[in-house]
Amino acid sequence: MKLIDPIVQFHAELQQIRRDIHAHPELCFEELRTADLVAAKLAEWDIPVIRGMGLTGVVGIIKNGESKRAIGMRADMDALPVQETNTFAHASRHPGKMHACGHDGHVAMLLGAAHYLARHRDFDGTVYLIFQPAEEGGGGARRMMEDGLFEKCPMDAVFGMHNWPGVATGTFGVTAGPMMASSNEFEVTIRGKGAHAAQPHKGIDPIMTAIQIAQGWQTIITRNKSPLDAAALSITQIHAGSATNIIPDSATMIGTVRTFTTGVLDLVESRMRELATHIAAAFGAEVDFAFVRNYPPLVNHAKETEFAVDVIRSIVGDAGIDARVEPTMGAEDFAFMLQEKPGCYVFIGNGEGGHRSAGHGAGPCNLHNGSYDFNDELLPLGATYWVRLAETWLRKR
Repeated sequence: MKLIDPIVQFHAELQQIRRDIHAHPELCFEELRTADLVAAKLAEWDIPVIRGMGLTGVVGIIKNGESKRAIGMRADMDALPVQETNTFAHASRHPGKMHACGHDGHVAMLLGAAHYLARHRDFDGTVYLIFQPAEEGGGGARRMMEDGLFEKCPMDAVFGMHNWPGVATGTFGVTAGPMMASSNEFEVTIRGKGAHAAQPHKGIDPIMTAIQIAQGWQTIITRNKSPLDAAALSITQIHAGSATNIIPDSATMIGTVRTFTTGVLDLVESRMRELATHIAAAFGAEVDFAFVRNYPPLVNHAKETEFAVDVIRSIVGDAGIDARVEPTMGAEDFAFMLQEKPGCYVFIGNGEGGHRSAGHGAGPCNLHNGSYDFNDELLPLGATYWVRLAETWLRKR
């Protein structure tokens, strides 16, 4: 493994930064303290800063030479509404809020790269350091773009990185094409007619109608789309009724749909609406159908993915590229950036959880889990990746 020595020597400070952020988690668009910390560090290292894009976003700008070429590198800053079960010294000090997805580590790794690049500047062009708010459901990437990210910071390509538990420390996972799924949610209310449960013939049962709709929807996955296309349709909530002897007036189903392509998503949404409407009509009921598209599929660009893999290989060798890492049905709002700019998003292995300090929770070290903690061993590796990515992209000619 070819880590950059000055970054390795900076490891202790990066760990301190990471653990400070972990102890003070902030939810989407509330990342005021985190943004202040990031901006202060960048200013301390003489890096110009733009603030306010995406409300709490921060962009650092490092220029060198005369080239107009530029690269963007993004880290997300927000935490999750999760109660932390860890009790080590840097555990969350805010009940119900936790860095359960490792964004604290993402910020620290990009700051490590910023510290090095500001001092050495072995490149020709511009590096944009994008510290993004509100990845966890807030669409912070889109908000930054709406506030002029790519106009104020014109870049040729943009890159992202996320830690990935279960993948060995020192390895990366990446694939060209779809890497993460679209994130969509639905809420369907079936409106029937209430009645006494002992006289069901006098009503229109929305619960039985909902059951038939739910079963019908599964045929979309098994009979309407191609077996070669991936999709997940999950009903995660059903709300109906108030007593054992009352057939209610309505029932509501809520859930999520995930796909790797917009075409499959179009098919699933259309068939869901058709089946819900016609099945309800067959039972004498009506439906209110709402379908919200949150994040599009995250699709890595082929050329930029090949470039990122070459950079990874130069650091960790072929053995450090985990071919077992597959695309995931999880979603990421970095997808919005990849719709506008070419780029690549990679996973960096977070290990199996053995790195956690004494006092960690009894649960697994999985993302969005109260026992999770970012692996500080990754800090020099992730920062080295960012530096080599920028230096190689902006190589002096």
